Amino acid sequence: MNAINNFNKITDLLSCSGQPTADQLKQLAADNYQVVVNLGMSDGKYALPDEAASVKSANMDYYHIPVVFDDPQLTELGNFINFMKSQRDKKILVHCAVNYRASSFTGLYLFAAGQLDEQQMQLFIEDVWQPDAVWQQFIDDSIAYIKNQNV
Repeated sequence: MNAINNFNKITDLLSCSGQPTADQLKQLAADNYQVVVNLGMSDGKYALPDEAASVKSANMDYYHIPVVFDDPQLTELGNFINFMKSQRDKKILVHCAVNYRASSFTGLYLFAAGQLDEQQMQLFIEDVWQPDAVWQQFIDDSIAYIKNQNV
C-alpha cells in the first residue's frame, strides 16, 4: 500500500493517506479494507471522477466529508469522530488529497478516543506535515472542543 501517496498504517484497522487511484482502491479491497473516508473535495485537483462509485464497486463503504482546506470546521470534525466511533471494528482508510486533512482529523480522532495524548497527537500530525496557521488554530480549537464535548 506504500504506493499510495503519504500512506500511513496506524493500526491493523486504521490507515490514512493521500488520494488513492482507482486501482489502489481495488488493492485496498483486496487487503480487506471495508471503509473509505474521503475528507477531500470531490472536484479537487487530485479527486477521482466518481470515487463513491469506485469504492462501492470494490465492495467497500464510502463516507465523504468535504473539508475545505483553508476553512476546516469543528462540525466536520464532530461528524468525523462520530462516524469513526460507529465504524471502530472495521478496517478503514481515511484520505484526502495529500494526507494533510486526513492526518489531522485522524490524529484528533485518536486523541478524542484516548489513544494519543496532546503531544503524541501533535507529533502524529507533524510526522506527515507542518500545519500552517489556519490548521494549527483548528487543531488547538479542536482540542478544546473535544475536551468540552467529551466526544
